[in-house]
Amino acid sequence: MKRYLGQKKVARIYIDNQDKFEGKPLWEAVLIKAKEYELAGATVFKGVSGIGVQGEIHSFNVWSIAQNLPLVIELIDDEEKIFDFLEQIDGMIEEGITTLSNTEVIRYKHK
Repeated sequence: MKRYLGQKKVARIYIDNQDKFEGKPLWEAVLIKAKEYELAGATVFKGVSGIGVQGEIHSFNVWSIAQNLPLVIELIDDEEKIFDFLEQIDGMIEEGITTLSNTEVIRYKHK
C-alpha cells in the first residue's frame, strides 16, 4: 500500500451536524461521495462546542431538543485528488469553512 505513504494533503470541512443535502445529513452525503471517489481516508469528528461561520457559539444544551453541534470532516489523499473532490462537492455545502494542510503519512497498516 505504498500509494498511501509520503506527502499528502489533509482537507478539513467545518460544518454543523444539522446541515443537510437532499434531505440527508451533509456529513453523511460527503462521506458517501468520498468513498465513491476512493479517497485514501475520510473521518467525521463531532465537536463538543465551537464558533460557527456566523460567529454563533454552538454547543450541547441539555434543554434543547435539537442540538446544533460542530462537525469536522477530515479528508486525506494526494493534492490533485483532494482538489478535484472538493470541486465536486462544492455545491453540496451552503455554509462552512474548508482548510487544507500538508501531512506526511509515515505508516499505513491494513490486513
